[in-house]
Amino acid sequence: MDPQTVLAQVPIFSHLSKGDLKRLARISVPRTFKAGEQIIKEGDTAAGVFIVMTGKVEVVKGSQRLAVFDAGEFFGEMALFESYPRSATVRALEDTECIALSRWDFSAELKSQPEIAVGMLAHLVRRLRETTDARVSD
Repeated sequence: MDPQTVLAQVPIFSHLSKGDLKRLARISVPRTFKAGEQIIKEGDTAAGVFIVMTGKVEVVKGSQRLAVFDAGEFFGEMALFESYPRSATVRALEDTECIALSRWDFSAELKSQPEIAVGMLAHLVRRLRETTDARVSD
């Protein structure tokens, strides 16, 4: 599957026009990880978002598994907007292909197409609310 099609299926990008998706696909970078390989490390400076194209990854904090993501799912989206340290580690559970969007490239696109960010806000707030609600119920 091509990056533009994958981006169109990701909730935070699904509202974007074909032109916006094409621009984001052009700045995306394919990344391949072997089973067991660390993709991001808790505490490292956040630099971008990853979208799983094939394979499966797990998100862990310490020894606790927080989530498992399959093809079409994404992680690290907060890094598109800020550079705080990563809050968890993500490892490939099987051979995995992702596309990555760096904060720097994404920010450059937002400067010329600010409606991209406006459209993403509703989904990002919803995802934050779900995470907060899950923590409260634990």
